[in-house]
Amino acid sequence: MATQPTPTVVLVHGAFADGGSWSGVVAELQRHGIPVVAVSNPLRGLASDAAYIASVAAQIDGPVVLVGHSYGGALITVAGATENVTGLVYIAAYALEEGESLGELQGRFPLSRLVSNLKQATYPVDGGEPAVEVTIQEEAFPEIFAADVPADVTRILAASQRPLAAGAFEEKAAVAAWRTKPSWALVAAADQAINPEVERFGAQRAGATTVELEGASHAVAVSRPREVADLIRDAVRATS
Repeated sequence: MATQPTPTVVLVHGAFADGGSWSGVVAELQRHGIPVVAVSNPLRGLASDAAYIASVAAQIDGPVVLVGHSYGGALITVAGATENVTGLVYIAAYALEEGESLGELQGRFPLSRLVSNLKQATYPVDGGEPAVEVTIQEEAFPEIFAADVPADVTRILAASQRPLAAGAFEEKAAVAAWRTKPSWALVAAADQAINPEVERFGAQRAGATTVELEGASHAVAVSRPREVADLIRDAVRATS
């Protein structure tokens, strides 16, 4: 039986991070000959960010496996409806249901420490009032986001945070691609940014093939890139 082309892995970072947070995972995937792209997520809103990710996927020749970390999981849930997307991988991420928002999913469970340690700022919006964006307070960042990452690396991550538009928490997912596409999930058991119960619930609801890493922080792609890449490779093999 003929095999399908090896899917291209598209890595979607979440809030307070950038594409560089995937560097260890990229190296692992490239070492195994898997084509990979780490996109720059705009972080300006669920619908617009998902549309951007979908456009990136649609312009790739051949099948795509979408991988989302944190807020990026909400984006691949929507962008995963793109025709050439063959699988979804959630890394310490939100897996939303159609019509559900990040705030609604989080609200089902005790809130993580992230919520009380966000810092607000504003940014200009064409033709309207300034909008609100959030980052993590730098002094709280190491413990909440990256407790298992070396301190010198964590300081750089804290200083180079990319803000998330606060309105993204209230936008509802237009579709849940996991209903029609196979999915995989990694739960970071020591996550202080997303309650691990949120990750477990979303993965179970999506019927995802799930692994759980004890002691892993929210920045699991930085601290445990090999294990993250192993799960992604499982998805690539299953959809090839």
